[in-house]
Amino acid sequence: PPRRAPQTPRMRSYRELFRTPEFTPFFLASAAQGAALTIGGLALATLVYRATDSPLLSAVSMFGPQLAQMLGATFLLSGADRLPPRAALSSISLAFAGCTAVLALPWLPVGAVFGVVFLQGLIASLGGGVTGGLLNEILPKDGFVLGRSVFNMVFGLVQVVGFATGGALLAVLSPRTCLLLSAALYATASVALRLGLSARP
Repeated sequence: PPRRAPQTPRMRSYRELFRTPEFTPFFLASAAQGAALTIGGLALATLVYRATDSPLLSAVSMFGPQLAQMLGATFLLSGADRLPPRAALSSISLAFAGCTAVLALPWLPVGAVFGVVFLQGLIASLGGGVTGGLLNEILPKDGFVLGRSVFNMVFGLVQVVGFATGGALLAVLSPRTCLLLSAALYATASVALRLGLSARP
């Protein structure tokens, strides 16, 4: 009788998921980025509100990167397949660290703040495509849905915890200090991605 090809074991548990090489550093770096996004966004919105007394402008400063990301994805998302994943993701986190540190400068005018926020959104538009493609390479075929669901659940949790933590930090620290803390989280994520992922074309 013909021999059957050996079947690979199916990934059915979170324990197996986190035993997969590269998944844990990728996951932790993404969680750090989510925390940095929420803490930094809340701190920036506080700064803009203090400078302008405008709830609208403070909201735009807080969620502006997501709006710019939608625009950037229209023109730049196709570039995600042309970039080496490890270099792209670590560079995006490093660029966010730099932009967030610039936002903490005390003499930065409000107009320049929105320019930096728009730039962040354009940079982030490349990250979504690279992240999805890399996750598909790191995990076996039957583990992608489980891994993606973990990313989505934890990102939602990190947003809630990040806003709560950001509010608590703003009660004891200045908004600019919170922005520098956010920049440090982005830089930490960049290092984790650089050291924890393998080089791919």
